[in-house]
Amino acid sequence: MGRKSGRAVLELSDEQKAKLSGLAASRTAPVREVERAKVLLKYAQGLSISEIHRQLGVSRPMIYKCIDKALAAGVQAGLKDAYHRPHAPEISDEAKAWVVSIACTKPKELGLAAELWSISALARYVSEQAQRSGFARLAGAGKSTVWRILDENQLKPHKITYYLERRDPDFDRKMHEVLMVYRDVALYTEGAVHEGRPTPMYTVSVDEKPGVQAIGLTAPDLPPAPGKAPTVSRDYEYVRHGTVSILAGIDLHTGHVFAQVEDRHRSREFIALLRSIDAYYPPEAIIRVVLDNHSSHISKETMAYLATRPGRFEYVHTPTHGSWLNLIECAFSKMARTFLRHIRVASIAELKARILKGIGEMNAAPVVFRWKKFDLEGA
Repeated sequence: MGRKSGRAVLELSDEQKAKLSGLAASRTAPVREVERAKVLLKYAQGLSISEIHRQLGVSRPMIYKCIDKALAAGVQAGLKDAYHRPHAPEISDEAKAWVVSIACTKPKELGLAAELWSISALARYVSEQAQRSGFARLAGAGKSTVWRILDENQLKPHKITYYLERRDPDFDRKMHEVLMVYRDVALYTEGAVHEGRPTPMYTVSVDEKPGVQAIGLTAPDLPPAPGKAPTVSRDYEYVRHGTVSILAGIDLHTGHVFAQVEDRHRSREFIALLRSIDAYYPPEAIIRVVLDNHSSHISKETMAYLATRPGRFEYVHTPTHGSWLNLIECAFSKMARTFLRHIRVASIAELKARILKGIGEMNAAPVVFRWKKFDLEGA
């Protein structure tokens, strides 16, 4: 029953009354909703349209419209504005799709120099190409128009996120092989020999840490001073002396670290590391080496050296982009957090000596790194 056909009754439940009362007293809700809540409450109490108009000071058309919507579609409809589009959109869906297609294409593919779009560059390109592409309405499009179109489609072509593509088709198989090696080491932590393995086997995790910088001071460090300087003070400027590479391996049974500090990490430097590992273990033992597919590990020179020691070394390769599977990374992390942290040296030679001294300190108190999780099904 409509309001204009007689006095229609607007019945409110206790819950609706409580919500409308709360909205009517709100200081943060939109003013139009506060006013409409007051109108509906007074109308439900039996007040006339004229009395509501007099008490609230709102227009009579607004009161009529609010009450009619509440009677026809419910209290919530009486509070809200009905969405309506006064005229057809000037930018068609086809035009928006054209903008989106441009945004999803790199600028360089459209003959521009940039790799990614900026919003202003995209808006400029859209404006320049709109007429010839048949979307005249976009000929004067600015950044805000283009931004709204992108926002509707949740696009941000001016930003970039990175992902890691698995380029190794045998990633899962190699990962399982490495984890099986770590499980084997964990099962036989007390020694390399057991009843089912008459030949001793030792497992060494090997990798390189290149680009360790030899950075020198331009002025002496100032030590902490009680009440004056709580920290070491260091001049902002520094001197670069060059870089070195740490070639290292860690015995997964004992935590002993093998290391070479070299200017480069070619095959000859890697072979030198293998020779030091070879000399450390009993001649009858098998040395199982966990390592990646770096060129120096599988080069002709390295393979020629391994051929002179048949049966001595057994390679277990980590998958491509799977360096996190190699436990030597834990040792490198420890180096970075201890003696390499904030290191300053006067020369490359001093850096090499400091690194070898730090590794000697690690070997004086070795830590056996363990792989804790062996969920091969879910790995």
